[in-house]
Amino acid sequence: MTYHIGVLMDPIASINPKKDSTLAMMLAAQERGWLVSVFTQSDLLIEDGAVSIRRQVVNLMDDTRQWFEIVQEEEVPAEEFDAILMRKDPPFDMEYIYATYLLEIIEDSGTPVLNRPGSIRDCNEKLFALRFPQCSPPHIVSRDQANLRSFHQKHGDVIYKPLDGMGGDSIFRATEGEHNLSVIIETLTNHGQTQTMAQKYIPEIVNGDTRILMINGEPVPYGLARVPLAGETRGNLAAGGSGVGRELNERDRFICDQVSPVLKEKGLYFVGIDVIGDYLTEINVTCPTCIRELNAEFGIDIGGDYMQFIENEIFKTQ
Repeated sequence: MTYHIGVLMDPIASINPKKDSTLAMMLAAQERGWLVSVFTQSDLLIEDGAVSIRRQVVNLMDDTRQWFEIVQEEEVPAEEFDAILMRKDPPFDMEYIYATYLLEIIEDSGTPVLNRPGSIRDCNEKLFALRFPQCSPPHIVSRDQANLRSFHQKHGDVIYKPLDGMGGDSIFRATEGEHNLSVIIETLTNHGQTQTMAQKYIPEIVNGDTRILMINGEPVPYGLARVPLAGETRGNLAAGGSGVGRELNERDRFICDQVSPVLKEKGLYFVGIDVIGDYLTEINVTCPTCIRELNAEFGIDIGGDYMQFIENEIFKTQ
């Protein structure tokens, strides 16, 4: 059967086709004979309670020089789609939140949205991980500078980071005797106005910050360890880290087992968790990446597995 999926994403012309996980998903859908349309946040419209979408039907190619062509463009009712994938990259700003509200209206009218927009909105990627203290490193979240300073005194080597950051932006390591500790805390908290996270430094970061992808609570059996550059504390690929694939170990699977029931309950169908050493550090629910790198290294088809899940568990149960 032919299905029609819509994908809310950044402008398709702006992506890096070599690494883009959303493109991998769309290619997998097209290989199944499904119709694929793309649109951005600005293409959503609600009038008299009904949501319309100015969408572009696309033909996709696995080609770094030309990866798409527009077949048709028009405004259609949201009900035209059999499912909508929310694949917009952060920043998670008010425009992002407004988009989740509109997607929630679409969802309420009967069109599945993956991931569920209400859960995307509710699950801050850093705070959500703290729901699993049995998996998390020692941590504190506060806007009080004395609390954040006390945490550093207790642990000696600490990572400070904003709750809304991505790609390794504004992450600071404060070792014992850090002379700029006051500046770090003042900057991240905006002088006590903004909640900020601190975590005990995990030395195993030198071996990589591993991204583990999960489809409806089930982990892909391989993860991508983002290994920092020499002298760097951030493993993020956007911060210059290099990706090295590895099989999941027993601790990885324990963490996945702890997180899985909550992901299923919340309709977080495609998620990327981040693990350093024995610790869960983040749960990425907005637009997790690393499909292309893992597919290339291990000869798997994560996008295809996700489309298979959608067909079996979303379309056929409607």
